[in-house]
Amino acid sequence: MVAEMDVSDISRLDISSSGTGHPDAAELTIDIENLIFQWPGKNGFRLSIPQFRVKRGERIFLQGASGSGKSTLLGLLGGVLLPQPCHLRVLDTDLISLTSSARDRFRVDHIGFLFQQFNLVPYLSVRENVLLPCRFSRRRRQQALDATDTHAGTYPADALERAADRLLHLLGLDAELARQPATALSVGQQQRVAAARALIGHPELIIADEPTSALDSDRQAEFLDLLLGQCNDENVTLIFVSHDQRLGKHFTRSIHLNELCVNR
Repeated sequence: MVAEMDVSDISRLDISSSGTGHPDAAELTIDIENLIFQWPGKNGFRLSIPQFRVKRGERIFLQGASGSGKSTLLGLLGGVLLPQPCHLRVLDTDLISLTSSARDRFRVDHIGFLFQQFNLVPYLSVRENVLLPCRFSRRRRQQALDATDTHAGTYPADALERAADRLLHLLGLDAELARQPATALSVGQQQRVAAARALIGHPELIIADEPTSALDSDRQAEFLDLLLGQCNDENVTLIFVSHDQRLGKHFTRSIHLNELCVNR
């Protein structure tokens, strides 16, 4: 996407943003207690998190060394992986109790993903790549339409194209690029297309796995400003994973994975 050690006091690992008691479920995007996941095999990697809470609208920077379990945690938050029975709620939904197909539906309806390699479809245009979530999620399609100014007689396809173009514009891409193949763009431009795809249709949670690793420092800062600005404007929760601790200053909270985990 270990060896164990004893930890006598795990109360310090309660890093809920309030720091006082358990927030209301409606306030939380992520609510984890007593999570344990282990990859198969005698020496399979083990991830154990006593508690992790993130309030709605927070922008979290999660750092850790390569191989420390960052991507595994993101897979658990997205419902791609399932831990041992525990308290794992995302957007007040119990992921443990959902069937595999229900987790797939939840993921496409409520979570936008930003990947290290962008994962743009090379034979689609920029605009078509942005609109992919709306092809798989009626909820995001409708929310994209609801956020777009429409007039009587406007076709939904036209309105969706305007929604995609608006996001691209907000992320600093010119309108004429919308019809270009995604592969015709620079690395920095492709990353903005990937961000627009993650944001289309107003998902409540964005999960970003090392999305700036291919950018130089100036482009990293520029991209982060654009992404964080959009998340702030739409009150989207952002979980941003990177091994580059210099980026942490841009976020609401900066957390090292070692602060969350025991039995590493």
